[in-house]
Amino acid sequence: MEATRSVRERQPTGWTVFAGMVLFIVGSLDALWGLAAILNDDIVIVGGQGALVADITLWGWVHLLLGSAMALTGLGLFAGSSGARWLAVIFVAVNAIAQIVWFPAAPLWAFLIIILDITIIYQLTVRWED
Repeated sequence: MEATRSVRERQPTGWTVFAGMVLFIVGSLDALWGLAAILNDDIVIVGGQGALVADITLWGWVHLLLGSAMALTGLGLFAGSSGARWLAVIFVAVNAIAQIVWFPAAPLWAFLIIILDITIIYQLTVRWED
């Protein structure tokens, strides 16, 4: 009976799988956006005015690395790992804050990613089953 309970506890819930899939998609999109910024920062800038903290290429590297880590953490959520849940909450919170820097370059993109980040945090924290 104890072995059955421990196997059942490791099974991811539907909300965890949803959050993992959205996290994987957001991380992949973030990594691709970062790669585009690294390869050609003239194409990445959509328009708008404002002060950027650093140049687009530097933030491209930040988003490439952060997006890759987020996508891998999303895969960890499929296994039902509580460690992946903690990492996902941390990575997504950092990503939401980092998207604020993109507002002058691409406001719609940054706004949509922040909304998806908040959705992921909600699904991972409200439905926490430990």
